[in-house]
Amino acid sequence: MNKAELISSIAEKSNLTKKDAETALKGFIESIEEALEKGEKVQLVGFGTFETRERAERKGRNPRSKEEITIPASTVPVFKAGKEFKERVNK
Repeated sequence: MNKAELISSIAEKSNLTKKDAETALKGFIESIEEALEKGEKVQLVGFGTFETRERAERKGRNPRSKEEITIPASTVPVFKAGKEFKERVNK
């Protein structure tokens, strides 16, 4: 499912226009992004949790030149599926 298909599905299930569904989806995504930027956790009971994790600096290798490089530390977004969501997917 791509973004356009997701917007159509949201519009159909919520009796919104596609334009309103797109605005709602955009607002949802922006809200999660802003919370993660601030270092906050977004927890949707039954669905899952969006959070960030720190990745330490590590050594890597350039596959073309085989040269060893240092990959800098970074903060990465993580999604952990909730129990109900996992159960529904595993039916």
